[in-house]
Amino acid sequence: MGEHGERPIVDVQHLFKCYQQGKVAVEALRDVSLSIVPQEFAVLCGPSGSGKTTLLNLIGGLDQPTSGDVWVEGMRLAQMSQGALSQVRRDRIGFVFQAYNLIPVMSAFENAAFVLELQGVATAEIKQRVEETLLAVGLQALADRRPDEMSGGQQQRVAIARAIVARPAIVLADEPTANVDSQTAESLLQMMQGLNEKQGITFLFSSHDQRVIDCGKRVIRMRDGAIELDHVRA
Repeated sequence: MGEHGERPIVDVQHLFKCYQQGKVAVEALRDVSLSIVPQEFAVLCGPSGSGKTTLLNLIGGLDQPTSGDVWVEGMRLAQMSQGALSQVRRDRIGFVFQAYNLIPVMSAFENAAFVLELQGVATAEIKQRVEETLLAVGLQALADRRPDEMSGGQQQRVAIARAIVARPAIVLADEPTANVDSQTAESLLQMMQGLNEKQGITFLFSSHDQRVIDCGKRVIRMRDGAIELDHVRA
């Protein structure tokens, strides 16, 4: 339970993740337990190879742990069928990757609308929600542009719009500032802080960008696959 007694959105219990690299077994995660409660703005940080992206991928259901459990909104991911898991990823978890992962032939509007179309949302509601979301990320003027007609920072804003338009329980952002310049990184972070504060969107980042770490209301530092420090800023 969170400090206010609310149910965690994400509850991770005793996660281990081992990979085989040739003949060597690599422990990417070692006994990680963690809860994320609503409206957190939390950052997983640590050096390359510390396990932060692995942990984010397990929370997002993109990979399975060797042992341990991940619960999202009280649902145990390990017990779910592929179809049910796909649905949780589509409806309850927003993803933002460092490579944007936008669909190149679609406009900003269409990229953001895509998830809602998959969910079967009515066309009029899609239009309203996408327009509101593009406004929230400062892209209403670029709704008709395709990714190759936008800067890296604008593409990342589209990726964030796509992640939040479906009103997920949590947004998982893996190194979201890695491919943009520092001015763009600052404006992306301010925008995400605003979404967290005004709309109550919960964010969990993985990053070794000091600007992202400085913005975190909670900083979870990882080393060698384990949590070294979990600090909530006053």
